[in-house]
Order: sequence, then structure tokens, then C-alpha cells
Amino acid sequence: MTEVTAVPTASASRTPRQSWSRTRGPLLALLVLLTAGITLASMRSGDQHGRLDPRSADRYGSRAVAELLKDHGVSVHVATTLDDATAQVGADTTLLVTSPDLLTPRQQRELRATTARSAGRTVLLAAGPPSVGTLLPGVRAESRRPVATLPPQCSLPAARNAGDVETGGFRYASDSLDTLGCFPSEGLPTLLLVEHSAGDTVLLGSPDLLYNDRLGNQGNASLAVQLLGSRPHLVWYLPSLADISSAADNGGDKADGAQSSRSFADLIPRGWLWGTLQLALAAVLAAVWRARRLGPLVTERLPVAIRASESTEGRARLYRRTNARDRAADALRSATRTRIARLIGVSPRDVHSPATLIPAVSARVGAAHSDLRALLFGPAPSDDDALVHLADQLDTLEREVRTS
Repeated sequence: MTEVTAVPTASASRTPRQSWSRTRGPLLALLVLLTAGITLASMRSGDQHGRLDPRSADRYGSRAVAELLKDHGVSVHVATTLDDATAQVGADTTLLVTSPDLLTPRQQRELRATTARSAGRTVLLAAGPPSVGTLLPGVRAESRRPVATLPPQCSLPAARNAGDVETGGFRYASDSLDTLGCFPSEGLPTLLLVEHSAGDTVLLGSPDLLYNDRLGNQGNASLAVQLLGSRPHLVWYLPSLADISSAADNGGDKADGAQSSRSFADLIPRGWLWGTLQLALAAVLAAVWRARRLGPLVTERLPVAIRASESTEGRARLYRRTNARDRAADALRSATRTRIARLIGVSPRDVHSPATLIPAVSARVGAAHSDLRALLFGPAPSDDDALVHLADQLDTLEREVRTS
């Protein structure tokens, strides 16, 4: 007997036209993404310098406040290395450090020694526990709070003239009497002025008021100009991991115990961590989205006719290779129950019900088979010989039902 069996076909049988139809969508999407990325990079390459960069015109840049300071007669010098920044420090200079936490312990000590000798002003943006203890001994950085509009609530002229300002972030505490705190959040100031013998240092818990898109809100511009424009020269220091002055920490200077406390994660900017988390979430959502599209296999007509016996023998070989005697026995018993049920008038829904099928078979064959339950619904055979014996018994039972 020859039979055409419908089975799922492999992807190897696809024609080139079918393969192109399946892949052209993703290829087109990839081409659009590449084109858009190149276009955006070329359009914005002249304005992109980084967060808090006075040369950057994007929303997180600070070109607006730099231009405003220049209009007030303040010169702005951008420094990307510690050596360049400390070389410009003087009594008529304000030093702005945008990311103090990126400085290594040796850089922090060098910066503190330089600013202590000068009579200028130092402004530290969002200085946290990794840096504030070294740069300003006796001052503690407490937990962050969300940025909000806060009133000055202090006697500092710059803060009182600015009025309400958008600030927050780190809060600071100090036991020294030579400090003045403003813009408190939950009882602790987010702006702390520390006076010393040769100048002063300003701690600002959040840099948000210096961003281009926030400078025009509330009294942000007023406070920024007064804090950064108190001297005729402003050194805008942008710390980075590319600063070659930090390489000295990797050689000597092993006596510093704080160096070992900075892990690799501490040196990664927060933006990269958030970006990695978002990419991981996107990958999980994409996997869930694609998984929901998986459904049952679609049967297709084979291009050739195969014998039913060959299909049966192939499946039997698979069962034997995996020692799946339980599956083989279940298949034999299920087929036998289905065939004899039609012969004795049992409904299809009761074919696999022992309570219905066994009494009907017993009434048909009599006492020839004493244990029909074990034969039709029993356990799996223990070895191949037992499986062959079970097949013989099922054939005998089916013949007796047909001839009775």
C-alpha cells in the first residue's frame, strides 16, 4: 500500500523567492536604522560634546549658561584634564568640577591641595560619598532626593536674589561653623557653602539647573550666574576616565586604602548602567513577543509519495533508539482500543474509558481473556520481548473480536 503522508517540511525546501520574502523585512528595517543613525550622527556631530559641556547645545549641555557668563564679562576655559584645570586656578578664578566622583583618590587629594592654596572659589556638582570626604573633610553627603523647586531659606545673597530654584540630588551635613546651607530638602541643604582661609567651596547637590533646557526655569539662571560669575575667570573642568593623570593611581600609591574601595561599577557612568538595563529589558520583551507568535506546526504536502510502512518503520526505529517502550505500548493499545470499539458499538468518547470498554469486550469474547484491563490499560513493558508479546496479545484479541 502506498500512502502520501503530510508532515512538516524543512526550511531547506524553500525557494530563493520564498527566502527573500522572509528576510527582506528585517533587512529593510536594518537598512533604515543604519541610515537614520548615520544621518543623526552627521547632523549633530557639531553640537554633541557631552553632558554639562559648555560647548554642547543639546538639552543636557551647558552652552546657554556659558554664553550667559560671557555676556557678563566672565571668560570660560574648558579643561578636560586635572593638570590643565589646576594650572588655571588662582585668586580671580572659579573652578567648576562637573563630576567629582569620577576623580581617583590621588586626583582628589591633588585638587584639594591646589584649591586650598588659592583664594578663588570651587564649585562641586553632585559630589557624593566617594569624593566629598576627601575634597571637604568634615562634610558628609547624604542620600539623594528628587529634583524639585525649593526656596532658599538662608542668608546667602546669591540664593536670596535667585529665589526658588530647581535643585535636589545629594544633601549635605557638616559640624563646622564655617558653612552655610541653602535650599533644604527634608531638613538638609542641597547647596552648602564652605568658607576657608583662602576662598570658599560650593557644594551643589544636583547639576540640573545648569542644563540648557532648565536654565530658564525659576531662578536657575540667576543662581548659576552668581555662583559661577563671582570671579572674572571660570575654569570648567570635565573629569573623565580618559584623563592620563589618573593612570598614576594604577602604579604606585598602593598605601591609599580608598583606592581599593572603588570597584569597576563605580567608574561606569550612570547613563551606561541605565542603558544596559533598558537594552536587557528590550531583549526580554522582544523574546516574549516572538515567542507568542510560535504556534502548531503547519503540515504541507510532500513533493513525493512514501509508503505507509516506511513511515511506521521509521517511527519504530526512533522509539527503539530512545528505548521509548512506554510510548510504543501506548500507541499499540490506543490503536487496538479504537478499532475494537467500532466493532462492538462503543462510542468514540468512551474508547479510552476502562469502565465502559472492558465490560463490552468481555461480553463479546467471553472468558477467553481473564485480564483485559492489564492488556488494554496496563503498565509499560519492561523489555523488548515483553513489548513484542503485548503486540501479539493485542492482535489475538482484535481477531477474536472480529470473528466472534
